[in-house]
Amino acid sequence: MDFLLSAAFVLCWSSGFVGAKLGAQDAGAVTILMWRFLPLAVVLAAVAAGRGWWRTLTPRTVGRQAVIGLLSQSGYLLTVYYAIQLGVSSGTTALIDGTQPLVAGALAGPLLHQYVSGRQWLGLCLGLGGVAVVTTADAGASSGVAWWTYLIPFAGMLSLVAATFLDQRSRTPVPPTVSMTVHCTTSAVVFTTAALATGAAAPPSAPSFWLAIAWLVTLSTFGGYGLYWLVLQRSGITRVNTLMFLMAPVTAVWGAAMFDEPFTVQTAVGLGVALSAVAVVHTAGRKSLAPAPSLPLPSPPCSAPTCLSRRRRTVSRRADC
Repeated sequence: MDFLLSAAFVLCWSSGFVGAKLGAQDAGAVTILMWRFLPLAVVLAAVAAGRGWWRTLTPRTVGRQAVIGLLSQSGYLLTVYYAIQLGVSSGTTALIDGTQPLVAGALAGPLLHQYVSGRQWLGLCLGLGGVAVVTTADAGASSGVAWWTYLIPFAGMLSLVAATFLDQRSRTPVPPTVSMTVHCTTSAVVFTTAALATGAAAPPSAPSFWLAIAWLVTLSTFGGYGLYWLVLQRSGITRVNTLMFLMAPVTAVWGAAMFDEPFTVQTAVGLGVALSAVAVVHTAGRKSLAPAPSLPLPSPPCSAPTCLSRRRRTVSRRADC
């Protein structure tokens, strides 16, 4: 079951890059993001109001989920799209985002007390190498891009990591349907405001644009973000973030199949390395979760009344003797 959920998560999360490229043929990034979240937020809010999902939530819990949505959706997606618009290649963006598991693994111990074993660190570094193999050629081809633009996708990666830790440190469990509603509503407000402010709110009439929006809503939002939080709850932060190593190679396969993008031997090697990294981390995680051998329980210490009774019996036996 965990394997199927992980595989579905990788495919759905990778679909976001494909859907973004489909939509970019007809509109800009802010327009795509606005129409990706605005209709979805309206539908989810109406369903939530009708079913009374909000009755058990406090304003503090709603506010916390809004911040998580602002970081995990609005902040992450906006920085990735903006970096690409400024000239940072998608491969370089994927490479920078690929450092997320290392950052999450380094912070999981001190912040969540989910410490990473030596073998898991080996898998994380191996996964970073796989992502680097896939994206090195693409990054090397980029030229004429200001150095500070590379900090933008790095900020997006940190935004998603921060959202993950904020969710893990929450003591109030929130159903995925409720959290998804809050996150999408927050993103809808952010991107609609940005689109109206820049005059990019009007959608194009091309059917391919609405096909891309349907793709992004169904696969990327419901599938990608929904499965992200589900796998996170079931498997832990280190293992779910390790799956991020597979996004760049899987996206390369999709790009070759749908857009005739080149799929080279280097891409195949990177995909194999990333798969090996995921296997190493998940195997190490299962071993670290193995139950410890049971030990005999020590005898309980003698309480005061019991000890006093024993002393009295001992004195009595000595007197009889």
